[in-house]
Amino acid sequence: MQQRTLKKAVEVVGIGLHKGEPIKLRLEPLDVDSGIIFYREDLAMRILLSPDSVIDTRMATVIGNEKGYISTIEHFLSAVYAYGIDNMRVIVDGNEMPIMDGSSISFCLLLEEAGIHEQDALKKIIRVKQPVEVREGDKFVRLLPHESAEFDFRIKFDHPVIGDQKEHFEFSTKAFVEEIARARTFGFAKDIQYLQSQNLALGATLQNAIGLDDHKVLNPEGLRFENEFARHKILDAMGDMLVAGHNILGKYESFAGSHDLNYKLTSKLLSDSKNYDLVEVEELQSRTFAKSFA
Repeated sequence: MQQRTLKKAVEVVGIGLHKGEPIKLRLEPLDVDSGIIFYREDLAMRILLSPDSVIDTRMATVIGNEKGYISTIEHFLSAVYAYGIDNMRVIVDGNEMPIMDGSSISFCLLLEEAGIHEQDALKKIIRVKQPVEVREGDKFVRLLPHESAEFDFRIKFDHPVIGDQKEHFEFSTKAFVEEIARARTFGFAKDIQYLQSQNLALGATLQNAIGLDDHKVLNPEGLRFENEFARHKILDAMGDMLVAGHNILGKYESFAGSHDLNYKLTSKLLSDSKNYDLVEVEELQSRTFAKSFA
């Protein structure tokens, strides 16, 4: 399997979740072994995708440094993971990614508009060699050795609409688009009201998130999937795992995981070479992973 970039540059404008302001996003091809490079056009600032670049994980995954940052990258990165893009320049003119409809489907369509270009170098992936886990109380995230990429997520909320949900996802690009990409982020009305009083979540609407009061879903159209909340957690996890810099070959499992636990998991994975190998896809005995991008 070859490394991938885009056939052409594409751009879109969307609203930022927290500032509520228009954000221009432009994607450009890059040469082999360049990786995913984020760029703040307004600051002329380059940010390499890596756990070392993560500076905040409280409400979203945020990368940057004291000079500037880019927030809410996980929905975009889950689409990048799904399409197997290795090398790309991601340019924004503000401090967050556009939220679009609160899922990844708009980013999937943007990548399809750009087209996929296979490059003259083999794709490198992170292969999990031994179990790696991060646990806080009863919450946990873990990666296990596996011959394909799979995700198991369980959540439990004391809310009549959410309750105890789980989703098992066997990765392929096609399955991602059909089963995961359209699952939206969600929030509780009382929390949104507080955040907006703190000048956060100013762009949050029922057009880019699932809204919940104490009893029901506030969106007139309802849910896209019965367990949309658990599916969105897998979407988030895929984006957060790509912060490691490469697609990961292994099984991800979680109960009540978060951006913070995912960040700690990728950091722990990469902290010890006994945990993983960086391998070219051609070296894999199993071709299942490569076929999943077909």
